[in-house]
Amino acid sequence: MRTDRATVALPTEDRRRAHVFFTALGFETPGDLADDGVPEPLQVAVNDGLRVMLIPTGGFGWVTAGRTTADRGTAECLISLTADTPAEVDDLLSRVAAAGGEVASPPQQQPWGYTGTFADADGHLWEVCVPPA
Repeated sequence: MRTDRATVALPTEDRRRAHVFFTALGFETPGDLADDGVPEPLQVAVNDGLRVMLIPTGGFGWVTAGRTTADRGTAECLISLTADTPAEVDDLLSRVAAAGGEVASPPQQQPWGYTGTFADADGHLWEVCVPPA
């Protein structure tokens, strides 16, 4: 088993909207384009070892053996990104708002680092954080 790569799968209500959102934030979405102009499968390359795959809500049950997805506004997980500087945190959260996302908690200093949290186009929570030195 490879332990140097991981994929987190999340449901998406609208592939095109999710694609536009993540490309507006500067993330790569590798892959061949499907008929709708969006890569299939839709994956967000977070770093060299992590990808987030966005699966249409209607098909998510095929992967989860029929389990229902959580209602919007329910947090099942938090994807955390590491930034090098507070300015990177501020910049990403500014782009989130401009791309139609929601800044769930504004950037601020916390005991675990300079951090802010945002919800993507489907309401999934992402944190971006500069860990303490």
